Amino acid sequence: MFSFYIKKFYARSMLGCLTGALVFLLLMQVDVGRAFGQIYIDIDAPAARKFTIAAPDFLNLEAEPGNRELERDLPAALMNALDLSGFFQPLDREAYLQDRPVSLSRKDLRLKDWSVIGAELLVLGAYSCVGDNIEVEVKVYDVFWGREILGKRLLGDRHRYRRTMHRIGNDLIKLLTGAEGMFLTKIAFVGDTTGKKEIYTCSFDGKDVEQITFDGEMALFPNFSRDGSKLIYNSYKEQEGILVMRDMKSGRVSVVSSRRGLNLGGAWSPDGRRIALTYSDEGEQALYTIDPRGSNPRRLTEHYGINVSPTFSPEGDRLAYVSNRSGSPQIYIMDMADGTEERITYEGNYNTSPDWSSTGKIAFVSMSDGVFHIYTINPDGSGATRLTRGRSDNEDPSWSPDGRYIVFSSNRAGSHHLYLMDAWGENQRRITLMDGEQITPCWGP
Repeated sequence: MFSFYIKKFYARSMLGCLTGALVFLLLMQVDVGRAFGQIYIDIDAPAARKFTIAAPDFLNLEAEPGNRELERDLPAALMNALDLSGFFQPLDREAYLQDRPVSLSRKDLRLKDWSVIGAELLVLGAYSCVGDNIEVEVKVYDVFWGREILGKRLLGDRHRYRRTMHRIGNDLIKLLTGAEGMFLTKIAFVGDTTGKKEIYTCSFDGKDVEQITFDGEMALFPNFSRDGSKLIYNSYKEQEGILVMRDMKSGRVSVVSSRRGLNLGGAWSPDGRRIALTYSDEGEQALYTIDPRGSNPRRLTEHYGINVSPTFSPEGDRLAYVSNRSGSPQIYIMDMADGTEERITYEGNYNTSPDWSSTGKIAFVSMSDGVFHIYTINPDGSGATRLTRGRSDNEDPSWSPDGRYIVFSSNRAGSHHLYLMDAWGENQRRITLMDGEQITPCWGP
């Protein structure tokens, strides 16, 4: 079962022929089929070493080749996804000694052409299109051993070919890490490309952007239910700040709360049975929970002042939120059973925008020297860690469903756009290339 584990460390440490021979003999005792299932990327280690990977142009198998752009677009979509994951280092195509393979067969591989440029994994692919459908076959080889470690044949929508490649990427992540991939997840956010703030969605890599509100005024603060089937947000289309819910499958929009005054924000409980939001009560901004129909309100906070930005713990038994009861915005945690509250941020005079991950960490925004930066902290207030640097603002953190990545908004390129980073602040990449600004992302399944 440990063949890949031994093999990778052997390949990197270059222990010599004697050790290599011993490892080889050990490997002969291991069932090859089971060996391919060995987990040999530690996804919980910060700044883990990346595996070098190459993907030449895919073979076009159509009788009268059309859709030639897909020869490069298909592998590019997969390489971009794997690059964003932080586990892989795609090699520069300029270094390739082969533009495309002769076939996907092992017998036609020229492995030396790939090992000499430093490739550890090799992705080969072929495709054909019929109407709006595309069939893609992909094989992934371990260059060191010359073995096929993954083979997939998928049928998909030609116009959504990235999704097909992301499915393959998820399978590769699962094979090498044992964990589910994030490549099929969605991100909702606010954009002003049209001149008005509307809600959009995109794939995890910022592609496949879709505008989902056309209010013509302003739509803010999108928040996915845990299963991704519903999205709540604030709409200013007809009234000031009502909370509405969109069914992501049917597109149907219904009003959740149109109470007079504030109906601000909205955060789903993990079981989807309650929504936390802010109401204005006699000059106060208090936290409440309601059901998805807007009924059965329960007031949570009794302190005078502003109480906003709720986020539930993974179990739904606690709620983190922002309150200015101490004189400045700080993050508090409430026990949902008995209502007890505890302040967890004490460094800095401006701590906002908490988001509670599925793994237990809380991401939040803190102002430092007049600049907003993203931090993580434990629910007991320990372990505060700064993730972003520089003199640009970094705001609106939202965790990936698996708690391994954060999407956020930053103006480091001038205007606010969406960026990704891992849970340790590494591998920060811009993902949205739209006109205008993109803010307040929410990462859904």
